[in-house]
Amino acid sequence: MASKKAPKKNAFYAQSGGVTAVINASACGVIETARKHKDKIGKVYAGRNGIIGALTEELIDTSKESTAAIKALRHTPSGAFGSCRFKLKSLEQNLAEYERLIEVFKAHNIGYFFYNGGGDSADTCFKISQLSEKMGYPVQAIHVPKTVDNDLPITDNCPGFGSVAKYIAVSTREASFDVASMCATSTKVFILEVMGRHAGWIAAAGALASTKDTEIPIVVLFPEITFDKDKFLKKVDGLVKKHGYCTVVVSEGVMGADGKFLADQGLKDAFGHAQLGGVAPVVASIIKDGLGLKYHWGVADYLQRAARHIASKTDVDMAYAMGKAAVKFALQGHNSVMPTVDRISNKPFKWKVGMAPLSKVANVEKMMPKDFITKDGFGITDKCRTYMEPLIKGEDYPPYKDGMPQYVRLKNVAVPKKLGKFDLKK
Repeated sequence: MASKKAPKKNAFYAQSGGVTAVINASACGVIETARKHKDKIGKVYAGRNGIIGALTEELIDTSKESTAAIKALRHTPSGAFGSCRFKLKSLEQNLAEYERLIEVFKAHNIGYFFYNGGGDSADTCFKISQLSEKMGYPVQAIHVPKTVDNDLPITDNCPGFGSVAKYIAVSTREASFDVASMCATSTKVFILEVMGRHAGWIAAAGALASTKDTEIPIVVLFPEITFDKDKFLKKVDGLVKKHGYCTVVVSEGVMGADGKFLADQGLKDAFGHAQLGGVAPVVASIIKDGLGLKYHWGVADYLQRAARHIASKTDVDMAYAMGKAAVKFALQGHNSVMPTVDRISNKPFKWKVGMAPLSKVANVEKMMPKDFITKDGFGITDKCRTYMEPLIKGEDYPPYKDGMPQYVRLKNVAVPKKLGKFDLKK
């Protein structure tokens, strides 16, 4: 009598942390690739609001979505299934959460776990891969890289960063043209606040606005460089006297000599980190008090990471490739790994998909290299420009209707629950 064939394992996909203009392109890569391997992968379930969806057993059945809807994810910004800022504590602190995840995976025959996020997500993915083995229910945990901060190690860059960098570079150039046209009788300095808690990659992108054929006086304030008020005011004063104006691109994570964030108002976010935002008006006040110059400031905030209308084609292609590679790695039997972008050459720009063990990715933050920042601490070097310019190249516009981009909203049909309620611990 022939033995009964075991049912195909299902896959679970979740989005984590701050969303990007291209995280859905990674989701598209995961789901489309899994659908091409129906002989090995059953259904792809997505977590409603990220990993919380797994803990509360709120799973979404992506098989209920049409081929066209999944394809449209490639040009749709933000997180189609919902994301969350929820960091699982250590195994020792809260084993119950990890056990619950395995319990949910077991109940829904999930053998593949694809977690799309940054450093904290890599850590969670790594822990789950370890625990699942111990609990006797092996789950292949593959981390899909995503972060606008570009601070994951090993990979050349992180999907999400190229599009943010393009938006900031373009916005800096356009705003600078505006200030230049008004500086004779009005605003002399424009301050643009961008994301970046510890790493200044996004702020550095502002410097890309100035090129040999379109020179713009730009001052960049990096988290990696301790803020020196006197030195900063001298730099701004010199540029305004020479050009009539200047633009300042400041990272939210800039710190003073006392080690405190300039923007730290004493508030905390869901991860217990200092709640930042608001460094632009602080810098504006320093300019006003120190130089008496007229200024304007703006905060890129969600606009920079949601701007799919001006996404980098290079970034979109990489994001999709990471999702596709994650599924292929799982089918090849890999576990506790992350697909990476491996740069082959700069001119012409070429890259390939690589692989990194999560043990070397989790809890490691990649800062701006010292040789990427100019000696005065206010700009980027040619080496940095060579690294960054290919990442913002290419246009990949979404379809438009009546002047507006057409983005998809999925049905997000829930999977029937099989387990009891689980209370999340704050």
